[in-house]
Amino acid sequence: MIEIDNQPVNATSQAVRAGLLAAVEAAERDPETGAVVIACAGRTFTAGGDISEFGKTPLLPHLPVVLNRIEAATKPVVVAWHGTALGGGCEIGLAAHARVMAADARIGLPEVRLGLCPGAGGTQRLPRLCGVVTAIDLATSGRMMAAEDALKSGIVDEIAHGDLRAAALARATAMIGAPLRRTGEIPVPDSPPDAVAAAEARARKEARGRIAPERIIGLIRRAGIVPFAEGLAEERATFFELMATDQSRALRHVFFAEREVGKIRDIEGVNARPISRIGVIGAGTMGAGIAVALLDAGYPVTIIETDVAALERGRDRIGALYDRMLASGRLTAEDRALRLSGATFSAELADLAQVDLVIEAVFEDMAVKKGLLVRLEAVTRADVILATNTSYLDLNEMAGVLARPQNLVGLHFFSPAHVMKLLEIVRAKRTAPDVLASAVTLGRRLKKVAVVSGVCDGFIGNRILAKYRAQCEFMLEEGALPQEIDTALETYGFPMGPFAVQDLAGLDIAWARRKRLAPTRLPDERYVPLADRLCELGRFGQKTGSGWYRYEGGKRLVDQAVTDLILEHSRAIGMERRQITPQEIQARALAAMVNEGARIVAEGIACRPLDIDIVMINGYGYPAWRGGPMHEADRIGLPAILKTLKPMQTRDGPAFEASALLVEIAAEGGTLAQLNIRG
Repeated sequence: MIEIDNQPVNATSQAVRAGLLAAVEAAERDPETGAVVIACAGRTFTAGGDISEFGKTPLLPHLPVVLNRIEAATKPVVVAWHGTALGGGCEIGLAAHARVMAADARIGLPEVRLGLCPGAGGTQRLPRLCGVVTAIDLATSGRMMAAEDALKSGIVDEIAHGDLRAAALARATAMIGAPLRRTGEIPVPDSPPDAVAAAEARARKEARGRIAPERIIGLIRRAGIVPFAEGLAEERATFFELMATDQSRALRHVFFAEREVGKIRDIEGVNARPISRIGVIGAGTMGAGIAVALLDAGYPVTIIETDVAALERGRDRIGALYDRMLASGRLTAEDRALRLSGATFSAELADLAQVDLVIEAVFEDMAVKKGLLVRLEAVTRADVILATNTSYLDLNEMAGVLARPQNLVGLHFFSPAHVMKLLEIVRAKRTAPDVLASAVTLGRRLKKVAVVSGVCDGFIGNRILAKYRAQCEFMLEEGALPQEIDTALETYGFPMGPFAVQDLAGLDIAWARRKRLAPTRLPDERYVPLADRLCELGRFGQKTGSGWYRYEGGKRLVDQAVTDLILEHSRAIGMERRQITPQEIQARALAAMVNEGARIVAEGIACRPLDIDIVMINGYGYPAWRGGPMHEADRIGLPAILKTLKPMQTRDGPAFEASALLVEIAAEGGTLAQLNIRG
C-alpha cells in the first residue's frame, strides 16, 4: 500500500511526486511485493497540483514521468479513489492498471478552468477508457463525474460500497500474475461521428472565447491518430504553450483572487458568532432562493411572510425550485425531502425569537426596511444578527433606527440566490467585527464567493454596473444600436450584452429606481431617457414580449420601432450620429468599469482591485478568462485606459472624470495589482 499524505488536499507537490516515484520503484524491486495499491490519507484523494507551483517551471520529477513509470510497472498497480480525484489525482488513476472508486467519490480534469489542458496524460489516456465523446465533455468542461457514471463510461473498474482500501487490495491481489491492462496500449474506441461533432459543438459553445477547450479537443482527437508517446509529447508541449497565454494568466489570477477575497485583515482572529438557525423574511423570488441556499447548506430555516396566502405561495415557490432540481437529476427524492424538512413557515415575526440570524428580503424601499428592522429588534434576542438583502440602499441609514446598530450587516445575494456564486457582504460603519466575521463564515458554508463591501449606492457591483450601462446608453445616442453594442460585448466574452440583460431582468425594476433617484440627479448630469421611454410604452422586456428587442417564439429579434425611437432621440438632442466600431464599444465599456472600480478602491469601499474582478466575474458575467476588468486594465496598460477615458470626460461630463488613483498609478508606471496586498 502506497499512501499519499499531503493534506488537506494531497496536492501533487514535488515531494509527493518524488515520494510516489520512489515508492513504486521500491515495490518493483521488492520480491515480497506482488501488487501495489495507491491511496490517499485524509478526506480526499489528490485534488490537483500544488498551487504554490502554479506558473513556475515544474520541479523534478515531472508528473508525466511518474505516471509513465506507474503504467510501465511489471506488477499490478491499482488506485483507490475517494473524495475528489482531480487533475493530477485523476491522471494518477488513469495511469494505473485498474481503478476502484468509493461510492461517493468524484473525478475530473479541471485544468481547463485555469486556461490549461491536462498535462500528465489526461487527454491521451482518458479517451482510451471512455471514448472521445465523454473525454471531450469531461476535459473541456472541467466538471466532476460521480462514481456510477465513471463505472458506466469505463473509467472505473469497480465501485466500493464498503471498505475502499480492502476492495482495492482484493482487486490488486487478484491481478497478480495476470496480463496487465496498460491504458496507453488500449486503442481508442470508435465513436459515432455525429456524437463526436455534437460534443465538440457543445464544448465550443460553452468556451465563449476561451482557447484551451479547442486545444483540448484537438489533443483528444489526436489520441486516436498518433502513437501514444507522440500524443503525450504533444499534450505536454500544449500544456506549456497554454501556460504562457494571457488567458491562463487571467484564470490563474481569478483562482487565487477567489481565495483572497475572504481574507479581511481587520477581522483576523475575530471569533464569529455561532449561527445554527436562520430566519428569512419574504418568500418571493429572492427570498425563496435565499431560503433554498440556506437549506442546501444544512441550516434550519424559518420563512416568514405577511399573511397565509403569501406564505403558501412562498412554500410552493420553494417546493418548485426543489422539483426542478429533482427533475434534472441534481437531487434525489430523499435529499429533497430532507432539505424541505428543515423549513418552517410562519406569518408571525415572533417565531423568530430564537434564531441567530435574520435575513430580510422584502421590497426595496428604505421606509419598509427600516420599519421591519425596528420590529425585528423588538422580537429577537439581543445578540441576533440582522441582515438586509438590499442591493442599493444605505445601511448606515438603516442602522440609525436600531438600538443595536452593531448587529446589522448587508447580505446582498444575486438572483437566483441558490445558484449564483457571488455574495456581497456589506459592512456598515457600526457593524461589529464579529458580525462581519459571521457573515464571511456563512458565505463559506453556503459555498459562495463572498466579497466584503463598504456602504455606497449600489455597493461594488451595481455601482460599476451603473457606469457601464450609462456608457452603453451614451453610445446609443452617438451612433450605435442595442444589437451592435450587445454583439460587441458578447464577442468580448460576456454571455449577454447589457440591453439583452435588461430585457431578461425586466426594465420596470430599474425604472422604479431611476424615478426614486430623479430628485437627486444633478441638473447638468448627462442622462439618456430611452429606457424610460420604453417603459412608458409598456415595454418591460421579455415578460411583456418587448423591451429593447421584440420576442417571438422564444427568439430575440431586432425591433425597428426601437431603432426609430433611438434615431429620433438623437435628432431631438442635436447629436450627429456616427459609426461606432466594436473595438470602441469594448474599450469604452471597459474604461468605464475600470475607472469606477479605481474610485471604489480609493474610497475604501472595496479592499483591493481583485475584489472588483471577482464581483464582476461572479455576479455580472465579466469573462473569467480575461481575469476581471482591473486585471485586464493592467494587461493592456493603464495609459490605454486613460486614453480611452479622455474623450469620455469631455463628452460624458464629470461622471467619467479619470480616477485620481488611476492617474497616479499610471504616472508612476505601476499596476493596479500592486494594491492587491491590501486586505
